[in-house]
Amino acid sequence: MAAAAAPAPLTGVGWASGAEAVPPGWTAITVTAEGAPACLGKGFGHRGGGGGGWYLCFSRGGAQAAEGPVVTDVLVLSERSPQPPGYSRAPEFPESRGPVSRRKRLLVRREAAAAVAVLELRLSLRGGRGPAELARIGEMGGFSLWCRKGPVRAGAAPGPLSGGLERLRLRPPRPPPPPSEPPAISGPSAMDGIPFALHPKFGPGLSSPILAQLTVKSLADIEREYNYGFLVERTAAARLPPGLE
Repeated sequence: MAAAAAPAPLTGVGWASGAEAVPPGWTAITVTAEGAPACLGKGFGHRGGGGGGWYLCFSRGGAQAAEGPVVTDVLVLSERSPQPPGYSRAPEFPESRGPVSRRKRLLVRREAAAAVAVLELRLSLRGGRGPAELARIGEMGGFSLWCRKGPVRAGAAPGPLSGGLERLRLRPPRPPPPPSEPPAISGPSAMDGIPFALHPKFGPGLSSPILAQLTVKSLADIEREYNYGFLVERTAAARLPPGLE
């Protein structure tokens, strides 16, 4: 049986003051891992909420979510802890009209073209055990927050191409080499199939006085001219005493 494909990375994490306040393309976590209602009430410190409490919600890469950065980390910090660089408060829907006093904050880090991102968020009751494949982030409003990270699958959050891939282009095939002229030498030769051309200074209009004095000899002329029968050596060998032969 084939393994299930990894989910698309989260593109946003926030709070919704009720199920009707969840923005389009976002999903609210309404139950915990134990099956209990996952509604953070007045003790959480949010204003408003219509008396129904707040729900943790998230958006995921896909057709309904806007393309852009993905969530790479989620932190739960106390109000007095300094905010790390690159992190921002989780947004609230609808947006709060004034400052809200709470003991803990939910911070989110979003990056573009990330290799690893947050793939899943879950809530459990405080002190409860979350899914084995998820890591515990912290506690807020009587709940424990868990997340799972994983590699960003291809096409989920495309980033810029590297320099080598950017320069990569499809090239048309090379044209075939021009046909070579038939060789002037008859019969098989080592020069068969190798195109060559005579330098212009050795062409038909040759007027060099040095080349004009050259004599062309055939193989038979060369053998007759340089034929050496070793007559002197044989004559000298015949005159040697018998003991020196």
